[in-house]
Amino acid sequence: APSSFTLYTRDGKPHATLGGNRVHFTPGSSGLRIHDHRSGELRPPLTSDFVEYIRLVDGLPHIAYPATAFSTDDIEAQISDAWRLYLCLIHSNKPVVSGAFTEHGVPRMAEMMALFRRDRADLIARPMAIFTITATGNFRYSEDSCQNLRDCAEWGIPMEIVPVTLMGLIAPVTLVGAAVFHTVDVLAGIVMAQLVRPGTPALFGGAPAAFHMREATSPMLAIEALQLDTIYTAIGKHLGLPTQSYMALSDSKFLDAQAGAETFGSALLAALAGVNSVSGPGMLDYVMTFSLPKLVFDNELCGQALRFIQPVEPLDDLPTLDLVRAQLAEQHMLTAEHTLTHWPQQLYLPGPVYDRANRESWERAGSKELWQRTVAEVEERLAAYEPIATDPAIERELRRLITAGMSGERPLPAVPAAQRQTPRPIVDPRIARRQERHARRRRKDD
Repeated sequence: APSSFTLYTRDGKPHATLGGNRVHFTPGSSGLRIHDHRSGELRPPLTSDFVEYIRLVDGLPHIAYPATAFSTDDIEAQISDAWRLYLCLIHSNKPVVSGAFTEHGVPRMAEMMALFRRDRADLIARPMAIFTITATGNFRYSEDSCQNLRDCAEWGIPMEIVPVTLMGLIAPVTLVGAAVFHTVDVLAGIVMAQLVRPGTPALFGGAPAAFHMREATSPMLAIEALQLDTIYTAIGKHLGLPTQSYMALSDSKFLDAQAGAETFGSALLAALAGVNSVSGPGMLDYVMTFSLPKLVFDNELCGQALRFIQPVEPLDDLPTLDLVRAQLAEQHMLTAEHTLTHWPQQLYLPGPVYDRANRESWERAGSKELWQRTVAEVEERLAAYEPIATDPAIERELRRLITAGMSGERPLPAVPAAQRQTPRPIVDPRIARRQERHARRRRKDD
């Protein structure tokens, strides 16, 4: 397996290289509920919720690429994986973390992505997604996971191998024993992938948790689970493999003090450990609930974690005699040339969701607490989203691939229009022409 690989955008440009100590944050996946930021209701998500999510995450500067963060309740279950991917493809140019729900899911989703490449070989050369392969514990992969792994390898889709290692339940309660169990599960998946197609990119990943002996829950943010995250990350790096983890999220039910502590603490640990793809922002309640306000707050936490790991190096600092003279002459450094030159890169200034105002300024601005600030940020960013252009023939083919997997004639859910209607043209004309030819052939075959 390669020690690193590059993800490409929808239009084929390099976007993120995973390997070494390069850190990227992406939203958590597997959500089954949405915390409605307008009503406060906790409910099953709809297509309109996912559309708002993908439009929001597309513009967050510290979230490297989106994930298919939650499933929608208004689409047939057997094609809900493809529906999520479709919504990502038509709303964002960035690569995506996704995955299939059934043994038939990967080929359909791979064909969808291939519409944005010249051919299958081009999709392998310029991958635009990471697919999650879950190991279920007890040294087993389900039949669906095995088929998905095989299909991903055949299509050259990078995969993250994610054992759900539950310390004290289906893995040893001790860290060394749990790390051994976890490593066996990951290596089994990586070996299978390499047997199918040598050189298939694979991340040494995981989603460990510590079984709570009183509550019978499985907190992923238990301190022991975070220890296991950093341990298996070190093992993956020792083996020369890119790494993934479920961190920068919270087991709390709300965007509260616990959520902030768990999210930032684990985000910082992930950054310091050099985890290449960190899945988590936006997630609450044992990865069951997704929250858009938490996502914009987590974006700021991830930005600070990324700032913390930037290298420290002299920047016109040595020798310091000129700086000492400037300080003594003015009694401050605020207007010094050194400050004016370097502060934009050296000082991380959080956005409006993060409170840095003094009390007087905060009160003049309306005394908004965290929830109010994050909700306002969500709405402002949604209003600012600019749609991207998708060739109509390609969009028809995407929808045809999805409906071909449905059991009935039920229409696909409506996709809400963006508040701004001027699309961003991004597709390479050469690829667009190839896509049009492909779509015409498919229509003729039908």
